[in-house]
Amino acid sequence: MSVSTSLVKKQLAKELDKLPEEKLQEVLDFIGYLLTKIQQPMLPASEKEQGEEDDPLLAFIGGVSLGSLAKDIDGQLYGK
Repeated sequence: MSVSTSLVKKQLAKELDKLPEEKLQEVLDFIGYLLTKIQQPMLPASEKEQGEEDDPLLAFIGGVSLGSLAKDIDGQLYGK
């Protein structure tokens, strides 16, 4: 552990002591979020694109043309 890392950890401990108890859970949740981001393998762009092509909802977008479904919706909902 480098000197600067050690100082940062000490400063974090001091700041944590100042937080109200209900905020400590938020800090813990944020640390968990950061750890999850670090641990998730990053997919290469080619694999991401492949996953999008396999998504049936993405393939369906634009498959139906019904015009404006919201036309005159106010009259139908609230009457005229």
